[in-house]
Amino acid sequence: MTELIGHEGPNRRRPSAVVTGASAGVGRATALALAARGYEVGLIARDEEGLREVADGVEALGARALVLPCDVADAAAVRAAADRVAEQFGGIDAWVNSAMATVFARVDDITPEEFRRVTEVTYLGQVNGTLAALAHMRPADRGTIVQVGSALAYRSIPLQSAYCAAKHAVVGFTKSLRTELLSEGSGIRVAMVHLPAVNTPQFAWARAKMGVRPRPAGRPVAPEVAGRAIAEAAAHPRPEIYLGRSTVMAILGDAALPGLADHVAAGAWEGQLTDTPLPEREGNLFAPVSGVRRDRGPFAEEAGDWAPRVSARATRIGLMLGAAALFGLTAAVARALDRR
Repeated sequence: MTELIGHEGPNRRRPSAVVTGASAGVGRATALALAARGYEVGLIARDEEGLREVADGVEALGARALVLPCDVADAAAVRAAADRVAEQFGGIDAWVNSAMATVFARVDDITPEEFRRVTEVTYLGQVNGTLAALAHMRPADRGTIVQVGSALAYRSIPLQSAYCAAKHAVVGFTKSLRTELLSEGSGIRVAMVHLPAVNTPQFAWARAKMGVRPRPAGRPVAPEVAGRAIAEAAAHPRPEIYLGRSTVMAILGDAALPGLADHVAAGAWEGQLTDTPLPEREGNLFAPVSGVRRDRGPFAEEAGDWAPRVSARATRIGLMLGAAALFGLTAAVARALDRR
């Protein structure tokens, strides 16, 4: 068997990873973060020019890159790309599903074709990538699949219904897959990294129908912050990681007080709109766009360069301890009042 770097034996090789959506934003940052960790990286996206730029960055870090232009909505093309990576690098140790697409618009301004396309990329793209990864990881009974999720996978907001729905679907699919792997005693691990707002190029090139330029809901983080967290999850997987305080608050708030969370989330309508007029924009939903910066979006000045990473397990334990403490305090107050 071919061995990973750091193992004894004559056939040592570097670990290999595949990143979808690798030509820009979070996918690009993730590919570079993996290369910095010593991974060879297969790069999947539609934009070949963008992929070649990332490949240059990967190689500058001393790793090999394989450029694999394809649409993640095409299951056969994704499987063929996986086969090429496995042949070139001797296997697939980590697979990161980062490709996404969205439409900034009211529900009734989004066409059925647009809903379908967002679903095919953001949800089914992760399914296609997962199936391609499993085909190569199962024979070795090892490997890590990382699904790039979002706070919006749990707490939906206005103007991004198609994207929120797709991210919700990813959570359901991934948890079902994890239970199957656990029941089989499989050595394959599946992680989800749920992101806050990130200053990616989507704000410069996503399809938009609001009459003004869109912006992140809340203060975003830089793509590199997300990329490092995802690369860490690929190397040291945990079931779910929440990146950023806003992600933790959104997910916990929705779980604890969903009705109130609806009213709070309604305020994200205005929070996603700038004052800059923008005619209806075709964006990159059905085809790549050119002439736009690929590494980050237009809100770099307000983007944070760090965010806490919290496991879902630790968050739930903290929530239970807090609830228990509140219950204990309430009981103590009630007893004190009874004694009066």
